[in-house]
Amino acid sequence: MLLDSPLAIVDLETTGAHPVHDRVTEVAVIEVEGGEVRDEWSTLVNPECAIPGAIQALTGITNDMVAGAPTFARLAAGLHERLAGRVLVAHNARFDYGFLRQEFARAGLEFRAKTLCTVKLSRRLYPEHARHNLDSVIARHGLECRARHRALGDADAVWQFLRLAAAQRGEEALAVAARQVAKQPSLPAHLDPAMVEAIPEAPGVYLLYGEGGTPLYVGKSIDMRARVLSHFADDLRSPRGMQLAREVRRVEWQRTAGELGALLREAELVKSLLPVFNRQLRRPAELCGFAFDAQRLRLVHDFDAEGIAHVYGLFRTRHAALGALRGLADAHGLCLQSLGFDTARKGACFRHQIGRCAGLCAGKESVHAHHARLAAALAALKTAAWPWRGPVGVVEEDARREATEVHVVNRWCYVGTARAEDEVAPLLEAARRPRFDLDQYRILTRHLRSKRARVMELACTAS
Repeated sequence: MLLDSPLAIVDLETTGAHPVHDRVTEVAVIEVEGGEVRDEWSTLVNPECAIPGAIQALTGITNDMVAGAPTFARLAAGLHERLAGRVLVAHNARFDYGFLRQEFARAGLEFRAKTLCTVKLSRRLYPEHARHNLDSVIARHGLECRARHRALGDADAVWQFLRLAAAQRGEEALAVAARQVAKQPSLPAHLDPAMVEAIPEAPGVYLLYGEGGTPLYVGKSIDMRARVLSHFADDLRSPRGMQLAREVRRVEWQRTAGELGALLREAELVKSLLPVFNRQLRRPAELCGFAFDAQRLRLVHDFDAEGIAHVYGLFRTRHAALGALRGLADAHGLCLQSLGFDTARKGACFRHQIGRCAGLCAGKESVHAHHARLAAALAALKTAAWPWRGPVGVVEEDARREATEVHVVNRWCYVGTARAEDEVAPLLEAARRPRFDLDQYRILTRHLRSKRARVMELACTAS
């Protein structure tokens, strides 16, 4: 039964909502064993930064109150020991667990725990109610809260809710609901749990291998560990997903500073390893687009990084390119026969007869008018111009500020990632001969158009 398990009912007060940038100001732990409270503990924490006025008003914890309190680093070892081996129970457990992970990491300690979120538990046990925040739970069940928005008062309210839920719904129903909420994945017997346990809750790519080292799948996530575990979730329903879970024998991972690095590395690994279960990002059979010059439209293939500046549209296959052209022709009344992309016949083309061609083939408009409309239609497909003189470095910092990566890019081509200054020069040499990749082009154009992109010009000589 759930209440027989060793529990740590936890509540934190913080300077804000973001565990990376904000800090803990108060922590409380109620230790439960055999359904009984073994110990209650709480303390104010010096966040080593100012508490915003709105937070002071909400919690009643002021800068003066925490000035003489211990820092989290001083408390870390004792708190880590207090939480060890217990299920961490909290209302919105993701919030509290995320803050604890970050604070312990700053103190040089790794912290992992099974968690139980009582917000989700309340939704599961009392689905007839719309609201499940702590204020609503307290009011609905008539709980007593000795001090709302203070750590120990809120933790005690959560403990009261657990006991009341067990009494109202039964301990067995409570335990079943807790398991359903937790959705703890059960790893296949043939996969070493230590291999998965070692995966950090950080951005990066992960590689799943089968028997004999066969690459099965390459994935990316801003939380690799959670994403890998999701492959083995009990509620997995996709036949393809279940087959992948059965075949996995080994897991490897590569950490990146952030999401951009993970996206670029995933695209690179999929094309080099060709994993069995990756359908997207596979090496395209052919890359093609349209060129419109000298009043002539033609389909072009095998263009290099410099050539894409003169191409309209980038397509994985000829079939996809022609499909896009037909869509433009329908929308703008273009004559595919006159352009050489439809069966030649005397007089008006079939598309004109059914009202899809404005009639260049029937002499109803001039070539200049038709081609002006064609140029306007193609403008929407124009590839992005490279706005820098040469290669650039796209800077990405680790969310925990532990590392910085510089992704070297030239003419929309990803060259590689430097994690130290001496790694930049070899990448600049390689940037002289960049290799174009459609998936990386799309990743980079999307990122570099965003306001969060940090770019520095590296050199002009490689352009």
